[in-house]
Amino acid sequence: MESRLSSRVRNITPSATVSMDAKTKAYMREGQPVINMSVGEPDFDTPVAVAFAGMQAIADGYTRYTPAAGSLDLRRAVARKLMTENQLSYAPEQIVLSSGAKHSLYYVFLCLCDPGDEVIFPAPYWVSYPEQIRLAGAVPVIVSCDERTGFKMTPDQLEAAITPKTKAVLLNSPSNPTGAVYSEEELRALGEVLLRHDVYLVTDEIYERLVYGVEHKSLPALVPELLSRSIVVNGFSKAFAMTGWRLGYVAAPPDIAKALTSLQSHASGSPSTISQHAALVAFDSFDPAMVHEFERRRDTLVAGLDALPGITCVLPDGAFYAFPNVSGLFGKTFHGSGPHSGKVLETADEVCEALLESEWVSTVPGGAFGSPQNIRLSYAVSYEEVEEALERIGRFVKSLK
Repeated sequence: MESRLSSRVRNITPSATVSMDAKTKAYMREGQPVINMSVGEPDFDTPVAVAFAGMQAIADGYTRYTPAAGSLDLRRAVARKLMTENQLSYAPEQIVLSSGAKHSLYYVFLCLCDPGDEVIFPAPYWVSYPEQIRLAGAVPVIVSCDERTGFKMTPDQLEAAITPKTKAVLLNSPSNPTGAVYSEEELRALGEVLLRHDVYLVTDEIYERLVYGVEHKSLPALVPELLSRSIVVNGFSKAFAMTGWRLGYVAAPPDIAKALTSLQSHASGSPSTISQHAALVAFDSFDPAMVHEFERRRDTLVAGLDALPGITCVLPDGAFYAFPNVSGLFGKTFHGSGPHSGKVLETADEVCEALLESEWVSTVPGGAFGSPQNIRLSYAVSYEEVEEALERIGRFVKSLK
């Protein structure tokens, strides 16, 4: 037997963010003073009303299966939310709840894609997009973007990437890892391109509430002609600090929603009943103070990074990540402590490793996001940790000669 594993899983690249978080937590268990800026998880507690709703669900015996697409009450609530907040008209029957937005996205690609189909998305991108697309048998078509366009795909780039094999275009706004937010004008321009081609639009809006001085817009609301082939993915993890509750949702055309439900019924059944009951009160429990605190941390972190020699950082408009370009550090020799001392740093991976092992600041190299010149830092840590991290990064940069 040549291999005990299928080619499908042999070719998967492990999630860099999950891997770095695991490595970081191992150091923390050893007692090392690590500041963990690698993980995309709010450091706030789940709102009290949401937590109590979950506990009440358990006490009231809501611990059995719901329908595969999720409870009708929550699907109705999601449909109301999409109409009132996003100006998107979806019936409850077009909503499918899953165990997290990551889960939702994977099912979407499985339902849409046949082998050889192409899915277009811009880089930098969330680490799981290409792997999920490949697992569905499709081909990731990556459009490279950088600081010159604010890490956003232009209409000309999108037009050039579309081929007869294109099945879908995937957008993530606000973006992980860059925090880029497409403006209304930019979205309309992309929509005009999509109107000329018979392809699906998948829009990942998980960070929609975490924006700073700008407004989140959903492309199919701006170009309603696209609604019949638009799939909106969202969830409760980021805005409501419910990462461990594992609950996301898809809003899709009726035939796709039906296919998603059928697939989920065989693959995982329904999402957690307890989480669904808790989520019923989440939409009324959002705390804008979380956004203000993230913005305060963002401003301090980006200004501090941008002031360091060899580092430049675009101010993100959303999410809770900074994505500095560290290519100005490449070719310099690290003279700090740890196993990398005396080593010439040639890549963002080596920068991240040396920074972690010398100053105990955990970040993620940008190659995992399709941008090898950058690194990602999450400011979903306390303000005091942001300040301390900047001091440590400053010492690290100073040690490079």
